[in-house]
Amino acid sequence: MLFRQLFDPVTSTYTYLVADPQTAEAILVDPVLEQVERDMTLLSQLGLTLRYCLETHIHADHVTGTSELRKQTGCEGVVPQPAQIACADRLIGDRERLQVGVVDIEAIATPGHTDSHMAYLINGSHLLTGDALLIRGCGRTDFQSGNAAILFDSITQRLFTLPNDTLVYPGHDYQGQTVSTIGEEKRWNARLAGRSREAFMQLMSELNLPDPQKIAEAVPTNQHCGNVASLTT
Repeated sequence: MLFRQLFDPVTSTYTYLVADPQTAEAILVDPVLEQVERDMTLLSQLGLTLRYCLETHIHADHVTGTSELRKQTGCEGVVPQPAQIACADRLIGDRERLQVGVVDIEAIATPGHTDSHMAYLINGSHLLTGDALLIRGCGRTDFQSGNAAILFDSITQRLFTLPNDTLVYPGHDYQGQTVSTIGEEKRWNARLAGRSREAFMQLMSELNLPDPQKIAEAVPTNQHCGNVASLTT
């Protein structure tokens, strides 16, 4: 399996490229519109054909690159089923799988940050957690139908039950961290370790974070799979 972690410095977003070197078929998870040229260059350099663009959720902090990548490559755009995005080529539900050669991706419903969030477990070892579980943190729950109690359940009952050595690759990091493990996060995640559900809910209600800078643009555009032109027609 070929696995690459790519970074957008403006939004601190991680995009993941996963591919089967034998079939040369690839998947991009959470692509960023401003990084499409970077992604296309890497695909070309590695001799890969893009089969899928896969979203963990409808993002509020960046515009997805799915629409533009679909235009350039003919790939399919895949969105979590609860989002019911009409522009998606495919909706993926809990425990459904995408298969690209030796790459097996299992969707794990992890609502709470949004009501339609998925994590993706790749070949049983690499967990792409999106904005649900971050390294030593978690996603916020104060907009897009977020719910702290549901997020706590998603993380503790669906992610923390995976083997401790499962690698955790988040959708964002603001401290330069790139990877963790389930065992580390169970022990050292300050928002979750040793906290009850009620204490977590109280903590999240008191964060008082500013809105993401691109929320007014990102959410409606991502509801059209990143098609910027759709908002002006």
